Amino acid sequence: MTASGQAEARSPTPTRKPLNGLQRPRCVLSSQNFHFIRIPTYVWCATFTAIGGFLFGFDTGSIGPMTTMGTFQSQFASDSTGTITPTVHGLIVSSILITASISSAISGPLSDRISRTYTISLGAVVFAVGSALVCSARKLAQLFVGRCIAGVGEGLFLSLVTVYAIEISPASVRGRMGSVLQLFITVGIACGYFVCYGTSRFASSLSWRFPAGMQAVVACILAIGAPLLPHSPRSLRHVGRAAEADASWSTLGVNTAFDEKKEENAEWETVPRESFWKDALQMWNKRVRGRTARSLLDEHAAGIWYRWRTLSGLPGQQASFIASGVTGLVNLACTIAAQFFSDTWSRRTSMISGGSIIATCMLVIGTLYATSASDTAAGRWAIIVLIYVFVVAYACTWAIVTRIIASEIQPTRTRAAATSFGQCMNWVVNWIIAFTTPLFLAHSSSGPYFTFGACTLLTTLVCVAFQPETRGASLEEVDKAFEVSPWKAALIRRGHRKRHNLEESLEDDGTLTQKQWKPALEAEGVVLPEMCYK
Repeated sequence: MTASGQAEARSPTPTRKPLNGLQRPRCVLSSQNFHFIRIPTYVWCATFTAIGGFLFGFDTGSIGPMTTMGTFQSQFASDSTGTITPTVHGLIVSSILITASISSAISGPLSDRISRTYTISLGAVVFAVGSALVCSARKLAQLFVGRCIAGVGEGLFLSLVTVYAIEISPASVRGRMGSVLQLFITVGIACGYFVCYGTSRFASSLSWRFPAGMQAVVACILAIGAPLLPHSPRSLRHVGRAAEADASWSTLGVNTAFDEKKEENAEWETVPRESFWKDALQMWNKRVRGRTARSLLDEHAAGIWYRWRTLSGLPGQQASFIASGVTGLVNLACTIAAQFFSDTWSRRTSMISGGSIIATCMLVIGTLYATSASDTAAGRWAIIVLIYVFVVAYACTWAIVTRIIASEIQPTRTRAAATSFGQCMNWVVNWIIAFTTPLFLAHSSSGPYFTFGACTLLTTLVCVAFQPETRGASLEEVDKAFEVSPWKAALIRRGHRKRHNLEESLEDDGTLTQKQWKPALEAEGVVLPEMCYK
């Protein structure tokens, strides 16, 4: 071998730098070694915090079967019949929502003070304590106290899981990272149902204590691991700790220059912090209060699945099978499938198309009940089909994008507060509906469907008028996109096209050709945010 050949053999293989600022997965195969695909750190962090979604889903899927177990009924029976009354049953199930709604209202401002990860950990600790009390309960009072304490913890961590995932992820994968929470919620619901199905065969109180104890163990894992995760870089920059923010981006595997573009509104993002409550009220500032209202609508949309479960009950075993079995599996399958396309599909289109289908399902079912067509065999089968259509439409669209949009449309200063407040209102509305819907249905079987169909339609129309496309944009670009509403940007482009007799050219992905529009508009003194061309 020549000297030059030996030098080439000894020279190390040059290391490839990350492309576009992302730590790309890489698989190296050889006869001497094998390395697994390298997954970026931000993926692991977002996935780990999504355990909070699993806890929420597991409680949702397990509390119903737990309260119907014979050992549970006999343990907490309030009369000689050996069963708990419907009122007590309703309070046991819904008590967690009451305290969760209260604590979630302060979780956002609290996370701005002590960090996202520490607040998630604190919530997990409180949730573990509450679940442990439920697991060891021998009296009804202890059971109620445990459920209420668990609700406090759930309210602290749940909304922040999406906020944290949104803030640490690059724009190109932000949808997938933000929707991990919904995936874990769906998995948690399925696990809660099947764990209770397995433990229901136990003759002792272990049948219902085991699921509660399992919740406590999983919550402890989240509580211990969350403080070890990197802090949100955007949260650090928000409080003026720019050097630590850059270090956090590096730890997460994201290039600062790529994902965190220079903020033209830096003065707004890094203003000195005021009192706890003044910071919380910033979400109603003139600059962002419209987006806060949008967040409330999106959080309402995120909870529509649980309202549908209350509304869609068909009589007898048929309803139980659909609600607890096939429907849950279809929901899980669609959520997993939609996860892979969350950064490919348009957020705006998903909201509008999904809302249109969901509203149509509700309004048609309401019509079937109003006209008594539901009493016929064809009408009942039509309702069953519409239930499946609703599940598929919701799981593929609103279940994924509503939580993402609710978090990413807010600037850093108000993101946590607005998202947590939206989650608070979602729980309050769900709790009210859980108690009022049976009364509503007793007086009108079609009224609730028309009511929520109208609410869904209203949310869809708001998206048509005011929701810009946020897919693929940095959070700073999303913030600027709200300077011009989609309909106003469309009117500006239309007027320019008429004045210059230009045809609107579209690229393959449906966006306007910026080479044609952007220079021409800027020549007339019209400057639109980049996202207005999408």
